[in-house]
Amino acid sequence: MMIFFGCGSMILAETNPGYDGGFVPVIWGGVVSIMIYAVGHISGAHFNPAVTIAFWAIKKFPANKVLGHLISQFSGALLASLTHALVFGSAHQFGMSLPAIEVTSVFFLEFVASFLLMFVITSVATDSRAAGELAGIAIGSTVALNAFVVGPLTGASMNPARSLAPAVLSGQMSHLWIYLIAPILGAAVGAIAYNWIKCDVDGGNGTSGCC
Repeated sequence: MMIFFGCGSMILAETNPGYDGGFVPVIWGGVVSIMIYAVGHISGAHFNPAVTIAFWAIKKFPANKVLGHLISQFSGALLASLTHALVFGSAHQFGMSLPAIEVTSVFFLEFVASFLLMFVITSVATDSRAAGELAGIAIGSTVALNAFVVGPLTGASMNPARSLAPAVLSGQMSHLWIYLIAPILGAAVGAIAYNWIKCDVDGGNGTSGCC
């Protein structure tokens, strides 16, 4: 659903002059929120390989489940892009993540956007003091904000599966390495950063924090 609606909105903006592309970030954030509430209680809402790897890096996800999740994430993204090919044909870019600025800056911004996203995810998903029932809104809003600000410059991928599938279908992979590596590094550092700044609940002041 994430790739179908998110990249689908980008394809519509590219191919249909009457479609308002300004809604694309809202659609990305909205579908992420919806899917967190729809299946978060079943799977933990792992739609992003960078998130799965980051949780594994901070020992919040078992190593024996990482490969299965990665296969599911990439397979789901590819199936969504194949659906776009069936519906829209191939005379478009499949919602690709494309650099609009110098490559080094793209890598840095993708790192930062992924860092911020994973920082929020780690907070609402691993800290019992956070308002867990609002996790979908917090995470979806972070995706939307990144898409609004970083999207025009880098595509605001934050997700290797989201970038790989459109790249495969469009046959344009020259900058794919950025969107595979930067989100994984940024997400891992974001998760580690949150773990570093949060303090031990047992040593703190109840649910109000400990700083």
